[in-house]
Amino acid sequence: MTDSTSTGGITDAVWNLFASIQLTITLLLSLAATSVIGTLIPQNAEPAAYIARYGENLFRFFWVLGLFDMYHSWWFQLLMALLAANVIVCSADRIASQRRILLVRRPQFRAERFRNLPEREEFDADRTPAELEAAYAPVFSKGLRAVRVERTEAGFLMFGENGRWTRFGVYAVHLSVVLLLIGGLIGSIYGFDGFVNIREGDTVQQISLRGGGERMKLPFAIRLNRFSVSFYETGAPKEYRSSLTLLEEGREVVNKEIIVNDPLRHRGISIFQSSYGSVPSDQAVLSFTSQATGMIYTREAAIGKEIEIPENLGTFVLRELRHNAAFRGRSVGDAFVGILTPPEGPAEEIILPVRFPTFDRMRRGAVVIAVEEFKERFYSGLQVNRDPGVWVVYTGFILMLAGCYVTFFMSHQQLCVEAVRRGAKTRVRVAGTANKHKPALARRIQRLSQGLKESTPS
Repeated sequence: MTDSTSTGGITDAVWNLFASIQLTITLLLSLAATSVIGTLIPQNAEPAAYIARYGENLFRFFWVLGLFDMYHSWWFQLLMALLAANVIVCSADRIASQRRILLVRRPQFRAERFRNLPEREEFDADRTPAELEAAYAPVFSKGLRAVRVERTEAGFLMFGENGRWTRFGVYAVHLSVVLLLIGGLIGSIYGFDGFVNIREGDTVQQISLRGGGERMKLPFAIRLNRFSVSFYETGAPKEYRSSLTLLEEGREVVNKEIIVNDPLRHRGISIFQSSYGSVPSDQAVLSFTSQATGMIYTREAAIGKEIEIPENLGTFVLRELRHNAAFRGRSVGDAFVGILTPPEGPAEEIILPVRFPTFDRMRRGAVVIAVEEFKERFYSGLQVNRDPGVWVVYTGFILMLAGCYVTFFMSHQQLCVEAVRRGAKTRVRVAGTANKHKPALARRIQRLSQGLKESTPS
């Protein structure tokens, strides 16, 4: 018996805690405070950027707290789950306290409640209560539900209501908040947000996730067939688009050109056009200048292709295209790196920066090599994400709009018509009550009174 009583007391305490408005305020303030932190600390940046900004010790502390990807952290998800539970319990508790208004099939009407209301109209009629009852019934019942007639010794009472369901408007708003929180939780737990840069003609199936740089394999491969960009006269980019093909097990399943704000969606994954850029290709036109004769020879070069240099000056082969290449500790940008093998002597590494065609003249060798032409290859920066909770969020927004409309523009109205015989006349009182929008109720009472008068002309 003691264990049962103790368990019941704990259950009641937990229920009361989650039904308290104080918990709601605390959770909302906590979410607001953490959201401010999320704006002050950049989210999903590279670890090196955080270390440079905060130092290694503070970086580790923030990393443990999950402040660099705060909206996916366990404690932020817990706050959202607690708020959802709080809203549900508060709503259930409020509905339970109003069940006699909200959940009854036949509402209870009391005549005393309507006799002293400020929203009322009174007039005298020449007919008897019995005659008025027959004439008033079809007029009064129009647009009302739960209509009931009670006869008294001196006349009759007519009761009716409409819009009782509008009291659920506020609970629809509560439910919409819960759906928004649940949708956010679903997206946070089961969704992902990543990016990938693809060069024209390349195919990728892995993306880098934001916040930590982890790699993830997609259920399909993405091929960039073609990239195009147009510019304004000022030189600013006007529009850039990517022609993409999605492949599953080597089969083409989707082909689409995407632009900014017009993504490609497949299997719940959205691919957005995010950025673009260009890099030198692995092919170039090189010039070989003989220091002895001054003759210049041009040859097309490709990575791994050996070139015989005229005048028996040796051979040259490109080994790689190195991004952000360095020479004597200084960056020279994108550069081709090759091996020059003279007829006599050891082979040597040659760096050919794309931006500095005459760079190799400093070497003072028998032949000077320069990059005459090179082909740029565009790459497309794609944002790839999946949010399985997005439809729950959309449903929440729609429900919130509907709930707000019902809550602010509709009301629950109860009307009463009382007819009492007083001598040769019958005194008629039309009164009503509403949970909100009193002016609308007053207008309805006026219209109803006018309709009753017209139904029984003198």
